[in-house]
Amino acid sequence: MAEKTKGVEVLPYNPVWKTEFNRIKEQLLTYVGDLIIGIEHVGSTSIEGLSAKPIIDIDLVMESYEVLPEIIERLQQYGYEHQGNLGIEGREAFRRSENDRFMNYHLYVCPKNGKGYVEHIAFRDYLRSNTVARLEYEAVKLQLAEQYRHDIDAYGEGKTAIVTSILEKAMN
Repeated sequence: MAEKTKGVEVLPYNPVWKTEFNRIKEQLLTYVGDLIIGIEHVGSTSIEGLSAKPIIDIDLVMESYEVLPEIIERLQQYGYEHQGNLGIEGREAFRRSENDRFMNYHLYVCPKNGKGYVEHIAFRDYLRSNTVARLEYEAVKLQLAEQYRHDIDAYGEGKTAIVTSILEKAMN
């Protein structure tokens, strides 16, 4: 579900996010488990202690783009619409066309060496292991969420500098 949220709501970390990811993961494995090499919980909800928008980001990891057509076909059978890369190379977005009783989530399919996936994992792992960076990022997110409560684009743009800075450190 890669559509944009209408408002910006950043909530304190909730351990339910991990539980909900695992529920969604189990369902996705029944759909495409034989076509992928992994499923990763990425984004802010995957970082214990970090406030986040209550939307789970999920990367389905494939060996290569060779299996993407079959993944697209299979996911379409289960009510997902392929949205393309939405301007980010190395990441294919999917939107759920019907309610599936899970909390909101964004679903991406990424090749194991794709830029989108590699950056998601580096960013997540860096913030999981670096309390100072996590707290700095959280402070920026909370301030921007307050400032741009009804402007998701401005919220996202406001995070660009700190996200870029964290990624530069994480990728070295």
